[in-house]
Amino acid sequence: MPTDRQKRIARALTATIPRAPFVDAEAIRAAAGARHMRALSPQSAVWLATVAHIRHAHTEYDMLMDEGYDREAARFFVLDAINAMLDRWGATRRVDAEADSSEATAQDLQSGATTGRDEPYS
Repeated sequence: MPTDRQKRIARALTATIPRAPFVDAEAIRAAAGARHMRALSPQSAVWLATVAHIRHAHTEYDMLMDEGYDREAARFFVLDAINAMLDRWGATRRVDAEADSSEATAQDLQSGATTGRDEPYS
């Protein structure tokens, strides 16, 4: 039986990327539920897991890193591919070139949204 947090992650996943293929959604769900994501709200955990999954599974990010690009440069070069995949999956938001995807983590910590509740940020 799923826990309350697992249910909230599932709802956030469906709301954030409603058209994601099942195999991708399951990988994202597992990552969002990982121990190190527990301090984040379900919405932030799903967003960070989604962006990371797309970056590593659907772009040339790892290849760029292997070729010696630094993290910021590699992320810059795959930004359009990430946003294209988010669009295909019906995402409710996109990765902004000006803001790092880890911004959600900072928002969680600053707003005190570490309880995992579904309320919007203050």
